Amino acid sequence: MEKEENILGKEKIGKLILKFSIPSIISMLVNSLYNIVDQIFIGRGVGYLGNGATNVVFPLVILGLAFSLMIGDGTSAYLSLKLGEKKEKEAAKGVANGLIISAIISIILALGSFIFLPQLLNIFGCTDNLREYALSYGYIIVLGLPFAIVGTTLNGIIRADGSPKYAMTSMVSGAILNIILDPIFIFVFHKGVQGAAVATVISQILTFALNIIYVKRFKSIKLTKDVIKLDYKIGVKLASLGVSSFITNMSFVLVMSVENNLLGKYGSISKYGSEIPITVFGIVMKISQILNSIIIGLAVGAQPILGYNYGAEKFDRVKKTLKIVLTSSVIVSTFALILFQTIPDKLILIFGSGDENYMEFACLAFRTYLLLCICNGIQIPSGIFFQAIGKSIKSALLSSSRQILFLLPAFVIFGAMFGVMGVLYAGPFADGLAFIASGILLIIEVKNLNKKHKKSQAIIDDTSTDNKLKSNFVITVSREFGSGGRYVGRLIADKLGIKLYDKDFIIKLAEKTGLSEEYIENNEQKRDKLALLNNGYYSGLNNADDLFIQESEIIKEVAEKEACVIIGRCADFILKDKKNVIRVFISSSMEDKINRALNIYGIDEKNIEKEIKKIDKLRANHYKYYTGNNWSDASNYDLCINSDLYGVEKTADIICDLVIQKVNKRTEI
Repeated sequence: MEKEENILGKEKIGKLILKFSIPSIISMLVNSLYNIVDQIFIGRGVGYLGNGATNVVFPLVILGLAFSLMIGDGTSAYLSLKLGEKKEKEAAKGVANGLIISAIISIILALGSFIFLPQLLNIFGCTDNLREYALSYGYIIVLGLPFAIVGTTLNGIIRADGSPKYAMTSMVSGAILNIILDPIFIFVFHKGVQGAAVATVISQILTFALNIIYVKRFKSIKLTKDVIKLDYKIGVKLASLGVSSFITNMSFVLVMSVENNLLGKYGSISKYGSEIPITVFGIVMKISQILNSIIIGLAVGAQPILGYNYGAEKFDRVKKTLKIVLTSSVIVSTFALILFQTIPDKLILIFGSGDENYMEFACLAFRTYLLLCICNGIQIPSGIFFQAIGKSIKSALLSSSRQILFLLPAFVIFGAMFGVMGVLYAGPFADGLAFIASGILLIIEVKNLNKKHKKSQAIIDDTSTDNKLKSNFVITVSREFGSGGRYVGRLIADKLGIKLYDKDFIIKLAEKTGLSEEYIENNEQKRDKLALLNNGYYSGLNNADDLFIQESEIIKEVAEKEACVIIGRCADFILKDKKNVIRVFISSSMEDKINRALNIYGIDEKNIEKEIKKIDKLRANHYKYYTGNNWSDASNYDLCINSDLYGVEKTADIICDLVIQKVNKRTEI
């Protein structure tokens, strides 16, 4: 029977993008609404000083979001991984730990923020004229942080549990309630910024309550008393899986803090004063976030389509998907640019009116800072495209380039040169450079799509299957690169008359997933440090995670059916609960590894030692990420042996003798 996932490789691209992108766009827009609705009603009911106050409190809101997404996205990825490994209890422990950690962090952050709110507001660029409003608004928002953080954490977990519609409903319900309550508290009860804050917190409580109700309805797990226990190792794992979300949002906090302080500093020596630039710039940023939400939602929806077809080497579909996404994003950003350039005064009036200087600076901010916002239609989808195809370094570079590499330095340098206008000039400067960087990388990658890929030569097992063990015994062989471990594994299989599984798994995975053999070979058993930036923020699992789940299932199936030797692939960990397994780790001296790499693998002599260390490091990272253990730790294995000491032939004999002794001992028992 054809697998449902193959739809990604055969359904019409436009239809697929609509199916996946619309929910993503709605979700992103709902998040943006929370940030904008308060400002619309505060601006009309309190004035621009009230809006300025919400802008200096906003970094604190994003700080809470950073922690909630780190735990929420990390927990949802952990849940998906463990369910893929058929480990429901481990998955439940992960969810329980995610909720406990989220609650602890939210309470600590709320208490700390409540105690040190005046100091935090100073860091975020608060001025004397904004302070009273900011404190009134901030103290109430801080009280709602536990509900906001835990509610957002649960939202990601609910999506991973297979209920994205419920997760979206809880978010939308909160947003709608906020829209209803804001005018009631501001205009009917005349509570000003405090009323807006109360409306926001009540709305967050609604989303929190709806998500808490769902906890008893989890489809894939059960939160029993024995799993509700804090586990340090699981907590670290959850944080590592969601760290990309944390880094992304913390960069926003840093950018907002710097820009508020610079706008206040340089605005004070201009005719606009400190408060007008801080207020207007915050509104401009939030309106532009609507544009970015649509583009991000569109690109995220295309992510699984891009990833699957790239892996399946259906490059025409990859290019067509990318073309549709880029074209649609540029159309959206062009429309936004026209609005920002032609009717900025109308846009700012949505958030209330101000004096002549207020309106003048608003028009300058829209027209100057967002002058090259059309570039977002290329830069944002490019970063998500590289994320989709598993190229974490390029994705991380593009995702961070505008905010950290270009915008922050430009704020400081241009501000010192041109004052408050220099802060505005930083926007098009950063957008332009980010566009150039993404354009270059994108052009190179698209050109490479048409190049003929060399097919990986999978080693098809040709060993004898005259099983001398008379049982389904499995030998897992982990090995340092160049230690001869793969050849040792083949010798063991020959001597014992059992099958060898190595690159055969690549063929099986290709058949199971529809992905190409080359893509699988390039993405399995390797994990660089920047791969963590490919997790969570825009989607649940990345391509490597899905491959690991699929490969784990194949390894378990093989181990149940027959005696065999399995090379690498964390098989020792995957089969750790299976009794008839011997786990072996083979190492070697660097001198011996260099000789083997030169003579057998044909690796270039230049920088060969560095290359060997790099490959071993990637294997160690991969093992650590999926098992939580250290790859070279002897306690993970039944036998650790240096192939230099005996040579590969004798090493294989020693392992065979050990296996036979263990099998005979089991038979006697």
